Amino acid sequence: MKVLVDTNVVVDFLTTREPFYENSAKLMQRCANGEVKGYIAFHSVPNLWYIFRKVPELKRRKWLMDLCSILHVAGASHDEVLKAIQMDKFKDFEDCLQDRCAENVGAEYIVTRNKEDFANSKISAVLPEELLAMME
Repeated sequence: MKVLVDTNVVVDFLTTREPFYENSAKLMQRCANGEVKGYIAFHSVPNLWYIFRKVPELKRRKWLMDLCSILHVAGASHDEVLKAIQMDKFKDFEDCLQDRCAENVGAEYIVTRNKEDFANSKISAVLPEELLAMME
């Protein structure tokens, strides 16, 4: 199974943010052990760098290196970015890019805590707990 993991799920995992940490950790564990092939959108990496700007630089670099050892970075071509720009049914352009990256890698799902943001996505969005339940 291939999934694209949304930035909010990664933040939950890296910061042990409750009450979301347990499910994000279980998902990341399944990605780490190869049960799930997990991806993160290319633009999520600099977004995480910015989100964690108050964390010391060495720790941020370690977090991102560790993250990229678990999740593969999914890119988007010039044409896919142009398609994302034209996706006017999304409220957030970043989510359009997530959708393009997910489709580009053949992901079955986008794993997020904000399913409603992906209502118009070509790739179905699921909550971490929903994906984990499907795998049981």
